[in-house]
Amino acid sequence: MTLIVDITNWMETIAPLRLSAEWDNTGLLLGDPQRSVRRLMTCLTLTPESVQEAIDEKADLVISHHPLPFRPLKKVTTLEPTGRMLWQLASAGVSIYSPHTAWDSAAAGINAMLAERLHVQASRPLVPEVTGAGDLGLGRVGDLAAELSVSAIARLLSESVPHCRLRAVDVGKPIRRVGIVCGSGASFLDVAIRAECELFVTGEATFHQCLEAKAAGVSLLLIGHFASEKFAMDRLAELCGTEFADVNAWGSRNEHDPVLSL
Repeated sequence: MTLIVDITNWMETIAPLRLSAEWDNTGLLLGDPQRSVRRLMTCLTLTPESVQEAIDEKADLVISHHPLPFRPLKKVTTLEPTGRMLWQLASAGVSIYSPHTAWDSAAAGINAMLAERLHVQASRPLVPEVTGAGDLGLGRVGDLAAELSVSAIARLLSESVPHCRLRAVDVGKPIRRVGIVCGSGASFLDVAIRAECELFVTGEATFHQCLEAKAAGVSLLLIGHFASEKFAMDRLAELCGTEFADVNAWGSRNEHDPVLSL
């Protein structure tokens, strides 16, 4: 019989919580560590749709990349969305674990998976862990085997990462060195510039960050926040199912990118 604590201990081996950003809220956020787990769902974000799926499918544990709750709560009621979802999940006996930025920065985490799909060679953390221990840290950076155009890399991403809604800042230079930070990673553009990246891949960026990249001569590929992370949560479900043979694990089928292409 697999317990929640067995899964959280395993998660600590692949995505140590010490990698979490100071502002983050990670780990077991709702539930009893000694409860058994037979059904486990992963998702990018707990929304009314994914919460209902977890309840309908009788999940015992949800591993949600984005934390719920994220900010401290003074009350939990059904009068606002966060409290309502927590109340529904608790009432149905569904626990919540969030690895968030620890999973981003893990040696085989989201950014490493993106680097692998781009065939970045010998990728390393863009911002290494403070201790410098192992292959841990925020983002990834590395070189392609051969120079490619931004459009060629965009095609590679669209073929290997589901749900991509690609936008680009193309400064017209061939690309060899690539920096990667999933999600809202454009705040690390200056780090990518210092690392001499010719392309920075992230989920989303502001207009002014796009201007900053162009002025610095660095191309951008924006693949969408949802696309940059959802695939890795589906992969995490597969890993959980392999690690715990008595657990039925799946990636949420009811969550969708809220940003539509019109």
